[in-house]
Amino acid sequence: MRFSVPISRRLPRPLNPIGLSLLLVLSAILPSVAQTIVVGSKKFTESYVLGEIAKRVLQNAGFKVEHKQGIGATEIVWLALIHGDVTAYPDYTGTIGEQILKKPGGMTAGAMQKALEKFGVGMTGDLGFDDTYALAMRRQDAERMAIRRISDLKSHSDLRVVLTHEFLGRKDGWVPLQARYGLHMSNVKGVEHTLGYDALLAGEADVKDAYSTDAKLADKRFVILEDDLGYFPKYRAVFLYRLNAPEKAIRALRTLEGEIDEAKMVRLNAEAEKTKNFTLAASLYFGAQARKTAGEHTEPLLPQLLKWTREHLSLVAKSLAFAILIGVPLGIVAGRPGPAGQFILGTVGVIQTIPSLALLALLVPLPFFGISQTTAIFALFLYSLLPIVRNTATGLQDIPTPIRESAAALGLEPFAQLRKVYLPMSSRTILAGIKTSAIINVGTATLAALIGAGGYGEPIIKGLSLDDTPTILQGAIPAAVLAIVVQLAFDLLDRILIPKGLRLQAKG
Repeated sequence: MRFSVPISRRLPRPLNPIGLSLLLVLSAILPSVAQTIVVGSKKFTESYVLGEIAKRVLQNAGFKVEHKQGIGATEIVWLALIHGDVTAYPDYTGTIGEQILKKPGGMTAGAMQKALEKFGVGMTGDLGFDDTYALAMRRQDAERMAIRRISDLKSHSDLRVVLTHEFLGRKDGWVPLQARYGLHMSNVKGVEHTLGYDALLAGEADVKDAYSTDAKLADKRFVILEDDLGYFPKYRAVFLYRLNAPEKAIRALRTLEGEIDEAKMVRLNAEAEKTKNFTLAASLYFGAQARKTAGEHTEPLLPQLLKWTREHLSLVAKSLAFAILIGVPLGIVAGRPGPAGQFILGTVGVIQTIPSLALLALLVPLPFFGISQTTAIFALFLYSLLPIVRNTATGLQDIPTPIRESAAALGLEPFAQLRKVYLPMSSRTILAGIKTSAIINVGTATLAALIGAGGYGEPIIKGLSLDDTPTILQGAIPAAVLAIVVQLAFDLLDRILIPKGLRLQAKG
């Protein structure tokens, strides 16, 4: 028997005006409660601090906020923004015009905002301070050589110059600066920003690039050289954000406009370098009570260490598993004579020569990657292939001819020969390749923090930004211990998995 449902019961009832009003209110409120806002920052102190300030402001507005700290240089964090991996991050008008929009010579704020809209990006008004580039020297050296202006460097081409890697390659960086001033410096090196100050104080360098709000410039031992030709544009601090971000979040970020002057920013940067805690430094912006509260809720080291360990183990284990699953079959093919084997070995060898930072930067803009563990795992997988593929191929190629002939004489099929004879005979060499890959992987995985993938690289990058050895060691020591543990684990596997006869033969 078939039953029919009256049309009046099949159709949804229309909402009454009160119900519709409630639905509209809920739809406006719920996204701001449920949606996670991701704030990014570059890998220098001021960007960390501004990112923490933005995080606090957005949390106060009712959002759940994640701060992905130290996401490499401008290109990486910008790509993360336009691909939706980051909702907002702090930047500077000079960088936006020269480096992102490729519009040298300066742009008005209105023109800049209009150009950014094409990428689905908006820009707040400036936060109230200008953090332009500058060149710094030790005061005693500058006074001894009578150097006050950048132009004065023309008479001192032998000075040792240390610059951040980003400044070396920027469109508004070192190369055009030299052209503008007619400089011909013969000794120029790239170093991490805070290490450059250490090099100046140690007498290992004479000139470095600086940010005008660097806390270290309050130290009277340093002096800024006058930009007498007006080369550096204004670098007004702003926040870039995605235009599809919740309107309430954008309004929250805009409350920071004009609220931070140069003196306040220098003080916040100095607090970060003093306390070695970006969250604590950022809380100073919100007042003494907020700073006290932040100090009381500072996360202990052990939970952070456990978090970094989980993330690091995840990166290493997943990338190594994929490398074994794909690398061993590739090694089997590469172990046979012919062009296919040479092509495989050549390809994995070329991949190994690509600088790790370059590979991460190349992967970030590709679909399905971005700043995530997926990108880091794929990069680590690529770097793990060479030892596994090469050792598998070598192990198979080194099997003596009499053993090959004996396997064929027994009437075994080719696949059975591989499974029952060749792979067991070469297992020690294959396992050695996997062990080498795993140990290298543990160290290389620290670079994953540059794209927000976490792991032991997170405290290492923070420590470099703060020039703080204890913070660096919070990541470096566990990474070294993990490498030793991996080594011992594979030594144990060698005893368990490798036939005793092969181990005795190797000892003999």
